[in-house]
Amino acid sequence: MYAYIKGTLTELNPTHVVVEASGVGFEIQTPNSYRFQKYMDKEVIVHTSLIVREDAQLLYGFINQEEKDMFHSLIKVTGIGPKSALAILASSSPNDVKIAIENENDAYLTKFPGIGKKTARQIVLDLKGKVQINDIDSKQALELGVDSSSAAPIINEALLALEALGYSKRELTKVEKALNKDSFDSVDDAVKRGLQLLIS
Repeated sequence: MYAYIKGTLTELNPTHVVVEASGVGFEIQTPNSYRFQKYMDKEVIVHTSLIVREDAQLLYGFINQEEKDMFHSLIKVTGIGPKSALAILASSSPNDVKIAIENENDAYLTKFPGIGKKTARQIVLDLKGKVQINDIDSKQALELGVDSSSAAPIINEALLALEALGYSKRELTKVEKALNKDSFDSVDDAVKRGLQLLIS
């Protein structure tokens, strides 16, 4: 229904962004909202997908079309809902997921929250041969550089984002110690590092 929304990014939250377009504020669920951080208070295009449930109409948004296409592929798999698909895309690039699928790398897929061995096998069975691997990794499109004078707020926001993806308090406590040893220029950088630690 909505291919994309073009407007001003007015809010960043751990689970979603708000884009104002034509006087309407659209709340959009995203894999990692801090990928949009460099667009704060600027015009942005968010590739969107509307999913209607009995109790809600939810708008999901992505940084590019490749990420959106991967989301649609994942939610067609038995046992994968939008939340699990978002967690996978927040933790990895679409191209890395495609490579894991084509290589039948169940171990890689089970590193994501909510994905067990059975579900990982189902992802491979349903999607192998149906996803196209790109030569250029989509991560190159996500480079952000937002300065901050304090690391604590950045790490706190990153931990909230990771919690929203389904990681437990116990897992996050371990990650927090490691994150506090590093310095980050943006929340997105901290989230990426946190995800690396969680799935390593």
